Amino acid sequence: MTQTLLETEGLSVRFGGHLAVNDVSCQFHAGELTAIVGPNGAGKTTYFNLISGQIRPTAGSVRLLGEDVTRVSVADRCQRGLGRAFQLTNLFPQLTVLENVALVMQARQRKGFSLFSMASAHVEVTRAAMAVLERVRMDTLRDQKVSELSHGNQRKLEVAMLIALDPLVYMFDEPTAGMSMDEAPVVLDLISELKHDSDRTILLVEHKMDVIRTLADRIIVLHNGELAADGPPAEVMASDIVQEAYMGKELEHV
Repeated sequence: MTQTLLETEGLSVRFGGHLAVNDVSCQFHAGELTAIVGPNGAGKTTYFNLISGQIRPTAGSVRLLGEDVTRVSVADRCQRGLGRAFQLTNLFPQLTVLENVALVMQARQRKGFSLFSMASAHVEVTRAAMAVLERVRMDTLRDQKVSELSHGNQRKLEVAMLIALDPLVYMFDEPTAGMSMDEAPVVLDLISELKHDSDRTILLVEHKMDVIRTLADRIIVLHNGELAADGPPAEVMASDIVQEAYMGKELEHV
């Protein structure tokens, strides 16, 4: 049986009189990429924020490897294996691309943040960080400050830093948003590579149906904060309720 790495049970959050996420229960398994879709305002990003710890739920729970992390901090969830790309961006915007990735590796290995010793005492960290940058095709930008990167390269750096963190659960929130047609395939190829690791799971919030069709093993649909559909991509996309009420005409071209 495939291992359940992440689970939400009855997860809900209310902002004033608005129930933004309502009683969402899902299990996410090792070796699976789940796309989370739905119309604007459906609760996708709020659900992501509940899982990663940016928002505390009104009700329900989040479990990682069977352990309740509902009241655990964002940083602690990260150390336990829950990685979300934007948590790591602009960690040190005035430092270089290489320094940012190396610092994530140091944090993962609990070696502490030490820029001055990085080149000597942490040569192995620098070497490993360069390997990650080569993987995302950013090795030629190793000495450029993060604050000077283009938007597309900042998004690629998010992926690089997430790879450096080596989490059990990868969380991507519209990873190619704002990227050029030349930049987006690099990130999508990397996510596709990550799928090959049967010990990890990937959650992807995405609105581009061609991306979902290419990458997803499973789709869950949120609407008005509720779980409206959950299953294999072909089955979910073909369902009348999704076609008519949730995804509109866009699915006709998928």
